[in-house]
Amino acid sequence: MKRPLICAVAWMIGALGLTGAPLPVEAETRVLPESREQVQLSFAPLVRDVAPAIVNIFTRTKVRQRRVSPLFNDPFFRRFFGDALGGERERTESSLGSGVIVDPSGLVVTNHHVIEGADEIRVVLNDRREFEATIVQSDDRADLAVLRIDTAGARIPSAVIAAPDSVEVGDLVLAIGNPFGVGQTVTSGIVSALARSRPGLTDFGVFIQTDAAINPGNSGGALIDMNGEVVGVNTAIYSNSGGSMGIGFAIPASLVARMVEAARTGQRVVRPWLGAHGQEVTADLGAALGLSPPRGVLLDGVDPNGALAEAGLKQGDVVLAVDGRPVGDPLELRFRVSTKTIGDRVGIEYWRNGRIYRAAPLLEPPPEIPPRNTTQIDAESPLDGAEIANLSPALKEELGMEIKGDGVVVLRLKANGYARRLGLRPGDVIETINGREISLVDDALRAIDERPRRWKIVVLRGDRRLALEIG
Repeated sequence: MKRPLICAVAWMIGALGLTGAPLPVEAETRVLPESREQVQLSFAPLVRDVAPAIVNIFTRTKVRQRRVSPLFNDPFFRRFFGDALGGERERTESSLGSGVIVDPSGLVVTNHHVIEGADEIRVVLNDRREFEATIVQSDDRADLAVLRIDTAGARIPSAVIAAPDSVEVGDLVLAIGNPFGVGQTVTSGIVSALARSRPGLTDFGVFIQTDAAINPGNSGGALIDMNGEVVGVNTAIYSNSGGSMGIGFAIPASLVARMVEAARTGQRVVRPWLGAHGQEVTADLGAALGLSPPRGVLLDGVDPNGALAEAGLKQGDVVLAVDGRPVGDPLELRFRVSTKTIGDRVGIEYWRNGRIYRAAPLLEPPPEIPPRNTTQIDAESPLDGAEIANLSPALKEELGMEIKGDGVVVLRLKANGYARRLGLRPGDVIETINGREISLVDDALRAIDERPRRWKIVVLRGDRRLALEIG
């Protein structure tokens, strides 16, 4: 019965400060809300600040369409009516997208696919002011474009691009755009995932995934965070119906900022070249390598002239991170490097034989080695009418090709050439002619000069290998 009394006395001594023990912390005082604003949870202040910088983009494209009458091929009617039974008809196609003003001088960011092929582009602000726009930068591989509007000195609102990698999974975000052409609309959600790779959308397919509703017409609009800054440009959705299913994708701010900076300085966007190919480290591959947990990109090809080789990396190394940011697959590795500029040094963390190493390669543009040696072939051969060139890292980058090694690529085809009738396409890589390996344009020319009676040409088209036999 004495223990409770002792405990009580001990507590009183501590409370009075008679010992060295700290005083207990008082419970947080709670008060009733004193205003309506303290009761409401609203994104309205953010929307008021940012929405004026979100614009609608209207494009018009003239399309020529040939009219063909069923009688057009009849010589009798052609004799009397000539081309009156056929000819061309011109029509105008219109499309709608969204954009965001990122500079008060009149720079507007949108998607490449919103303005692709447009003959006329008009930008309409939230206050109904309209401006004609011209294309400053456009990159189909990143699906980004930068427009400029001539404001004639008028003040226009603009949004701020967020710092790279400032957003995290679980952050609240707002998507602002013009879905289905109904007018400016705001939807809310969270960031569902970062660095989400989805091949087929762009060559730099690393996106912010969000469940904020994104629908047709939202393309090019802004994804903003709770600071009112642009963390991404809405570009695509995953959908079975054409409408939002809670899986939307936005191009990250780091790539957007790189594009806008190039537009401001008037420079062409040239992506740094690492000179390496790799593959994702799966669980099985990680177990074989002794890398646990499995992560990173295993380098299965390193060009001796590339930045990684010059920094000491070699085939079999596993790239784990770029500037402290983990990379999970080749697309993410390319994306991390593509946000840098030529002349930067980038921090590479890589794994080799059970140890982690670090390097800081100097980023350089892709070299044109060998020179492209563009050649038009008009000789009697299966390649008649084809324009071919030597593949180099620079030409691969220009064409958006991801193949290893050298080769000869078809650039263009004459409409009446035999190569087109044979089924060759621009982008085909000629591998062999009659068993002769074709590494350079000169190899192809020597093979053509032999003029064999039968021809067998092997071409690489994407990830397929095709054999064409003529004779």
